[in-house]
Amino acid sequence: MVRILYMIYLWLFFVPVFLVLTILTALTVIIGCLLGGEKIFAYYPGMIWSRFTCYLALCPVKVRGRENINHKQSYVFVSNHQGAFDIFLIYGFLGVPVKWVMKAGIAKIPFVGAACRAAGFIFVDNSTPKAAARSVLEAERCLKNGASVVVFPEGSRTYTGKMIRFKKGAYQMAADQHLPIVPITLNGPFDVLPIGSINVCRHRMEMVIHPALFTDGMDISHKGLQEMADKTQAIIASSLWDKYK
Repeated sequence: MVRILYMIYLWLFFVPVFLVLTILTALTVIIGCLLGGEKIFAYYPGMIWSRFTCYLALCPVKVRGRENINHKQSYVFVSNHQGAFDIFLIYGFLGVPVKWVMKAGIAKIPFVGAACRAAGFIFVDNSTPKAAARSVLEAERCLKNGASVVVFPEGSRTYTGKMIRFKKGAYQMAADQHLPIVPITLNGPFDVLPIGSINVCRHRMEMVIHPALFTDGMDISHKGLQEMADKTQAIIASSLWDKYK
């Protein structure tokens, strides 16, 4: 009965309100950034939209480890990728402005793609090695300008709730810019909205922000970057709920 009531709430209230909020947020970001307010409009409207989305979905959120972030420092945040609500959880509750490194396909979503471009987010094009290299350079330009970036090193959402091996691109960016890497563990988004589903499920979510790993002196060979990727994956795995391990 509870599930039926939630589904009625979802389709009669959550979905229409979410769509309206998304369009309004996207327009606010686009207009604000075009008028020169990227520092404010690339972050705050999206942060508020993300929080409202979690609240509207009736999903309780718990955050641990915010004390590990220095608000005057730029970071490369790396996180496991459980589902679509990863974006809302990190954007809404991390507590610092970030630029997203995201799949090129998001650029095609009406309103959302245009807002992401206006906000200076980075679309990763893996169609060719040359295109992928351009995406990395674009992300590094953001880092040079003092921004932090969020990367999902798995490259795509999990189909099982469990992680796949991390790729090296985020670690190359961090090493090139001499920036610390902050691993983030996400729990719960897989149960809220996994890949391939259109039905949001009410479920608690948790974000664990781990201490930063510094990249000064890091081995930047192929082997060294993969070792760092594996190390951060192990740190993230250490705080996963048992069903995701």
